[in-house]
Amino acid sequence: MTATNISRVALVVFAGLLLAVPVVMPMFVSPFWIDIIAEILIWSLLAASVNLLLGYVGLLSFGQALFFGVGMYGAALSVIHWGADFWGGLAVGIVAAMLMAAIAGSVAVRLTWHYFAIITVVFSLILYFAAMSAKPITGGDDGISFSTPKVFSFGDLELSLADQSVQYYTILLVVAACYGLFGLIVRSPLGVRFMAVRENDRRAALVGINVYLTRYLAFVLAGGLAGASGALFAFFGRYASASYMFYHVSGEAVVWAIVGGAGSLLGPLFGTGLLIIFRELISTVWEHYLFVVGAITVLVVMFAPRGLAGAWSDFMKVIGRNKPAETPTSNPGLSKPAADTKLGG
Repeated sequence: MTATNISRVALVVFAGLLLAVPVVMPMFVSPFWIDIIAEILIWSLLAASVNLLLGYVGLLSFGQALFFGVGMYGAALSVIHWGADFWGGLAVGIVAAMLMAAIAGSVAVRLTWHYFAIITVVFSLILYFAAMSAKPITGGDDGISFSTPKVFSFGDLELSLADQSVQYYTILLVVAACYGLFGLIVRSPLGVRFMAVRENDRRAALVGINVYLTRYLAFVLAGGLAGASGALFAFFGRYASASYMFYHVSGEAVVWAIVGGAGSLLGPLFGTGLLIIFRELISTVWEHYLFVVGAITVLVVMFAPRGLAGAWSDFMKVIGRNKPAETPTSNPGLSKPAADTKLGG
């Protein structure tokens, strides 16, 4: 079996495990862990939004919490004031986040390197303090809560997020769709433009690529991913708070993306999963577990600069390189050259 086939089989097994979580996990551990896996899926979308900018366009953003918060409040307020269902609230959250990204990105993507990182922090802080001040609308640091919306209804059949399995599979469906769309984008001509700008923006401009527009589109799309994450998180907790718009949330997403592997499609999912599971296991016995998280991040940057996904890719290359070459099966009938034959005698 080739390295590519091994990776494909591993991906299929991983997808199967995710599908089996609500059925199999309660047999071995507390159902609480179903919610932890759902939370990992949600937060991985925020890390994926960082990955789109950092891994594919070369822009380090510490402002993704802004779009996470806008998506969160978009979903929550649409349920409270408009009576939206899950899908309506999700759509409002994503659209609101993309609109905010379109506004902020028109200024932010004119900058690069540390200037870009600084301006994203500034935008995040401005909206954070605005949300904290607008307490009658946002609830400020206390947040706002809302009732559980329905996911699907037909006749007497109604599916609600109040059911843990329905909630898990709904989150899994949305997250899988987002990663699928992400994969299509990075493999499209637009994705090639992203990577060309990442590698050398001047050369990209020389061959006719509009660098500003390319970065702007990436920024808006990343805002949409962060908004989807925020909307899902609001539905997950039936709660929205301005505290999630602070830039330290963006910092966590950056760490998840780097540990998982910036520039890889599923790297943020693996990085988020590793560190959140680690948090849940260690935080109950040691309150200073963040020191270890920091140490893990430093070690990954030093010894696996491309993250967990990059380490897996390198491991697959080693397997492919060490695989013995296949020798043709010996066939006695072909071991000697065939005798010359002549037509007609």
